[in-house]
Amino acid sequence: MKEKATSFDIAHHAGVSQSTVSRALRNSPLVNKETREKVQAVARELNYKVDKNASNLRRQHSKTLALLLFEDPTSDNSLINPFFLSMLGSITRASANAGYDLLISFQNLSDDWHAEYEDSNKADGIILLGYGDYTEYCTKLTQLEAQNTHFVRWGALDDEHPGVSIGCDNFQGGFDVTQHLLDLGRKRFAFIGGADSRAPEFFARYQGYHKALTLADIAQSAVQQDAISTEDSGYSATLLLLERHPNIDAIVCASDLIAIGVLRALRDSNISIPQQIAVVGFDNVPVASFATPGLTTVKQDTILAGEILVDSLLRLIAGEEVEHYLMHVDLVIRQSSGA
Repeated sequence: MKEKATSFDIAHHAGVSQSTVSRALRNSPLVNKETREKVQAVARELNYKVDKNASNLRRQHSKTLALLLFEDPTSDNSLINPFFLSMLGSITRASANAGYDLLISFQNLSDDWHAEYEDSNKADGIILLGYGDYTEYCTKLTQLEAQNTHFVRWGALDDEHPGVSIGCDNFQGGFDVTQHLLDLGRKRFAFIGGADSRAPEFFARYQGYHKALTLADIAQSAVQQDAISTEDSGYSATLLLLERHPNIDAIVCASDLIAIGVLRALRDSNISIPQQIAVVGFDNVPVASFATPGLTTVKQDTILAGEILVDSLLRLIAGEEVEHYLMHVDLVIRQSSGA
């Protein structure tokens, strides 16, 4: 070709749309491997090069994404929920593969996010991980939308809530892990974790739990005990639960961190696991495999989650329509826990 090749030239030769070319060239997981390789091969044949400096100047882009982490209560001083650590690595890699730098910071509800990042040209868009009390957090998201800020978030999916959400099927995960315990013959259940609008992900897991028990016709005898996602909270909630309901034989936890605290409380109470009480968690954080006994849990694909978060944000920045994305979950059964 005599003139410099464009993405439209690649689209013509590859037989795909220009938007597919854009996604394939940044290794978007939303384009299948065969199509990505075909588009990238055509780009090489046409000697296609992205003029990053001209593109940034034309679009007034910083080529930087901002990742804001909500401070979580932790047993150490990190203030980062360990569930997000593997996702953090995936987001970093996906950003780099797309030619973007990543600016990482803690988020604070009092901060003016759009002015601090996108409006000041520090970042082209924002990825949000964690939220604390969602009833307060949702107001902040509404403000971001009103300012036309490009942002995506990891969390529960709800069309009534602002912003593009990437999340897992919390309801199905709660249902599956509860059904697993039912299949093992457990009859007297308790759920430890929040079950209201302040924690929509935990609430969806509780709803899945309750649905499984309803189908088994034992929901009327099931109980729920509040806890935030820390070991200490799980420990305290378990002691209170045992005092009020000493005859339970299964505990479904809203997170692995809660479950680890539950296991410790049961051991300190001289209750055998799983002979007397079986325990399951949610998240499959690395420490779950080292818990004693090993913890049966629900696995979310944090690698794919990071890739989808970055790709969705880049599509928003490019002016494309982006919808919520619901990820499947898998049960991780560790037989040593008896669950």
